[in-house]
Amino acid sequence: MIYYPKATTNIDEDTKNIQDAIDIAARNGGGTVWLSAGKPYYCKTLVLRSHITLHLENGSKLLAGANLQDYRKGGETDTEETKGIGTPVLRKPAFAFLYAYDADSVVVSGEGTIDGNCFQFVKRINPYYQNGDFYPRPTLIYFEKCNNLVVKGVKLTNSPFWSLHTAGCDNVLIEGITIKNPLDVANSDGIDPDHCTNVRILGCHITCADDCICLKNTKANDNYPPTRAVVIADCTLVSTSAALKIGTEGVDDFSDILVHDCIVSSSNRGISLQVRDRGSVRNVHFSNILIRTRLFSPDYWGKAEAIAITSFNRDENTVSGTIENVRFSHIHCEGEGGVLVAGDGDKVRDIRFDHVQVNLKKTSKWPLEGYDLRPRYLQPFLKRSVSAFFLSSVKGIHFSSVEARVEKSVGFGACLETESAEYTGEVCDAP
Repeated sequence: MIYYPKATTNIDEDTKNIQDAIDIAARNGGGTVWLSAGKPYYCKTLVLRSHITLHLENGSKLLAGANLQDYRKGGETDTEETKGIGTPVLRKPAFAFLYAYDADSVVVSGEGTIDGNCFQFVKRINPYYQNGDFYPRPTLIYFEKCNNLVVKGVKLTNSPFWSLHTAGCDNVLIEGITIKNPLDVANSDGIDPDHCTNVRILGCHITCADDCICLKNTKANDNYPPTRAVVIADCTLVSTSAALKIGTEGVDDFSDILVHDCIVSSSNRGISLQVRDRGSVRNVHFSNILIRTRLFSPDYWGKAEAIAITSFNRDENTVSGTIENVRFSHIHCEGEGGVLVAGDGDKVRDIRFDHVQVNLKKTSKWPLEGYDLRPRYLQPFLKRSVSAFFLSSVKGIHFSSVEARVEKSVGFGACLETESAEYTGEVCDAP
């Protein structure tokens, strides 16, 4: 059945109308809750349930509440379905707008917009950076332990924190969605699969002031299987941090990941494999990707590295995992940063670059300062010349048909520089 809740723009009435429709449909075995174009729906936290499709008609808008009191905050005394909410970010989101727990076959679809009302939760720190007085701010969508999950077609915008966080989910399809967050609102990640398996992220466009697509294995959700069997394809991405990332939260292993046919534009970092916890990264292939990077404010991680592959201990009590069997094929990089491959004690090994081009050129007002290794309790920044490829304390690096072009007149380094690195093949000067 299809249920058509009425929009009133009154937050209590709209919340009740939609939540009642969800609950009635769930009691009847499932159905579609259809949000119509016209008046926006203004809501507090909404809880989705098994076999429910929340469909946003083209032209419809679902607007999140402007006050923390509008969000359900969980805890030990809350219900089973909401007890995961209410602890710090490395455990669970403190607040969420759309929420589901242990709900199978949930679908969010349509051509409408879900607006997180982010400017109600942040303030300007400087011309390039807005942050909030509390952390974490509300997550726009948080689904936990939801199998056979589909998010398709919708537009997510103005998220105060992570836009779409899936945790402990299996068989996830995220297709054709648009995420458009302000490029100066901190922590507004795009898509964050966390301890998820059999994930497909296809044909999405994401603009945000943090990682566009970031695979995670957070401590909070380590009761679920590690993230594995992920396909990311046909996406266009713009980020003030990393466009495509594995880590930083990674207490378990990441494996069997394919990323192909994507375009990264105007980003502070292109691809980042960032191991800082005990989890390792294995069996990852990147292919047919165009990457354009530029330097930006130091408020954001990254120094325009087109590709950054690093494993460093987060702190004195953490031994980071390894990165191995990673392939880069038919990658074209252009911008103010090259390829960084570095680790502690040969933790990074067996990395292959095949038909990769790196073109270093100065495009922004920000100075060339070296490499950003954050988070790292020892030497978070490496001050040195920026080369097309820089290898440090790594082994088993293989180059095949790799070319670099470097504008040395503006302060860039060489095509290839190494420190305690073992490699085969060569990086040729591009004609």
